[in-house]
Amino acid sequence: MITDSTRRGGRGQGSGRHRGFDAAENFAAGFSALADVALAGAKVSARAIDLLSGRVLLSVDDTVVLPTADVGKLLLLLEVSARLGSGLDSRYEILDREPEDDSATAGIWQHLSAPSFPLADLAALVGSTRDSMATNALLRRVGLEAVWRRAESLGIRKTALLDRVRDRRGPDDAPQLSVGAADELTWLMSGIARGEIVDAATSYRVADWLALGMDLSMVASAFGLDPLAHTRSDHGLALFNITGSEPGVRAEAGVLRGPRAGVSYAVTLVFPDRRLPDRLGALGAMRTLGIDLLEYVH
Repeated sequence: MITDSTRRGGRGQGSGRHRGFDAAENFAAGFSALADVALAGAKVSARAIDLLSGRVLLSVDDTVVLPTADVGKLLLLLEVSARLGSGLDSRYEILDREPEDDSATAGIWQHLSAPSFPLADLAALVGSTRDSMATNALLRRVGLEAVWRRAESLGIRKTALLDRVRDRRGPDDAPQLSVGAADELTWLMSGIARGEIVDAATSYRVADWLALGMDLSMVASAFGLDPLAHTRSDHGLALFNITGSEPGVRAEAGVLRGPRAGVSYAVTLVFPDRRLPDRLGALGAMRTLGIDLLEYVH
């Protein structure tokens, strides 16, 4: 159990980048961990806000746009959800797997025998495993331009899904799958949590897909949740998140609710991934921030 004494233990005074909170809400450990990886050569963009008040709890270069790997798939899920809500598409529409969808990166469909799935099931695969083949099939159905138009209509300017998933990127391809900034990602995730992105049904549908997410290796590794089963409150905690991972990039955006408070957060680290300790250091910094978030909400 996290007590007031453990919240205070080992905490220094808040950095100048922290926006006025007491010792029980001190994010100094997370800030220090992110500073350490930045000093080691990483680019860092991070932000955490109180879900109810919008108060900024942590801000580290949160307006900087960085590669976010799979996190941009969130925008695809928003477009798919909005189309389901408007009746433009049916959740039961069957999409076949095409050779152009093939990808050996994230996901489970590449290991399954089924050649087809309903559209909503493909969205669930993206939400749960960042499934790249499902991502490509959905993009083939709705179109990347529709995802861009939806983002523009929502006022999203710094976060974008730039391309389909590719195992290799050539000189004529977008250099990154997606980019984003922590300030915009926290705004987007908090809006989904409050049912304000497009409309309530669209937002909550996306939140349900993201709540299936199995990757708890980054910030969410601190929350003690079962990676394969955390769609219901567990010890008073409820989480939905999306992660991105590729060599030299680790990114996560999520919403964590607890008995005491709720937070929206986003963290992206772009780091020199030369040795295993480089990667473990980045993941360790994200986990340290996760502990601060846990202490704030629990």
